[in-house]
Amino acid sequence: MCLRVSKRFLISVSIAAVTASPGSPSQCSTALCELLRVMRTIDDRIVHELNTTIPTASFVGKVDPGQTCKQLYQSLMDAHTNRERIIKNCISQTSSVVKTLKEEREKSHDDIALLKQLRKEQTKLKLMQSELNVEEVVNDRSWKVFNERCRIHYKPPKSQ
Repeated sequence: MCLRVSKRFLISVSIAAVTASPGSPSQCSTALCELLRVMRTIDDRIVHELNTTIPTASFVGKVDPGQTCKQLYQSLMDAHTNRERIIKNCISQTSSVVKTLKEEREKSHDDIALLKQLRKEQTKLKLMQSELNVEEVVNDRSWKVFNERCRIHYKPPKSQ
């Protein structure tokens, strides 16, 4: 339990750091990958989590699988929503920087340093946009595993 609390604290602090500074897109690129890695832990360990918390037929009376699946569903929803929000926030910030650099580039065609900075920010933007695709794959995999194991015990709301 102590490990989960500290991870939640780390995630909340990291989310605050990434989302609280709209004027600092470089923080998005430097913190984003590490933050997503930590936040994807629930998805990476979903099979283990289900195996250890959803009982087999012989242990059904000792644990409420419906409640366990409901809690896991809520955790997955929260994790997926937070990660998507963070990625989209970083994409928005970096897009703004790219737009500004393009406008400056139109005014100053000969500035090589400005061109290098523009290319660097465009590369960051593409990386962040590809993270949305990765996020979709990770989420699909998690929901597939969740539905395979929990469909008998818990019916999520229709919003999924």
